[in-house]
Amino acid sequence: MRLDRFLSRATGLSRKQAGIEIRKRRVRVGEELVRDPARRIAPDAAVHWRDEPVSLPGRVYLMMHKPAGLVCARRDPLHSTVLDLLPPELAARVHIVGRLDRDTTGLLLLTDDGEWSHRITSPRHGCAKSYLAELADPLPPDAARRFEEGLMLRGEKSRTRPARLQRLAERKVRVTLHEGRYHQVRRMFAALGNRVLSLHRESVGALGLDPALAPGAWRPLSETEARLLRH
Repeated sequence: MRLDRFLSRATGLSRKQAGIEIRKRRVRVGEELVRDPARRIAPDAAVHWRDEPVSLPGRVYLMMHKPAGLVCARRDPLHSTVLDLLPPELAARVHIVGRLDRDTTGLLLLTDDGEWSHRITSPRHGCAKSYLAELADPLPPDAARRFEEGLMLRGEKSRTRPARLQRLAERKVRVTLHEGRYHQVRRMFAALGNRVLSLHRESVGALGLDPALAPGAWRPLSETEARLLRH
């Protein structure tokens, strides 16, 4: 990783401040004074800043039960955000892994591990996300087949990837996707002439929302839980 990024994460300095410290010869890697902020170093390198050893903090992996009414953004001029539910020092450190729209509830992940979040959100990895949806109208008999074949959504140039649709009641379904287009679940039902009344994400990959978490509550993931989404 870059030395300025390492120093920023290890000390709380901004990337700009970290670069200034490095260029002023205040950072040593091993026995070498380094002046290049872009120098690549190992995460476990022996780094000293102003003659004091510094190291990377442990990674943060969080599960949140997102309530309706909050947006998934770092800041928003009109609405409260999910990061407002975290202590300020923790909110400044993490990013949101795959957004849910303001009215959608359920499992939301947050982390400071970019590689981990990329594995979850990248279409190349096809990480499954399951949702419970309540619909305005009953579904046509061929709805599951059309989800499996893929749908053309308004404004898109390609069909959606195959998705699984499971009927739970006349107007309640479970949908499992392997991609994350903008408002995808709502738009897929709109393509069938239906409307989503409520939407709740219940799982990401093999990780399900902790039933003990009330809306608005959050907790760290265990190492076992975080590992479920590394593969």
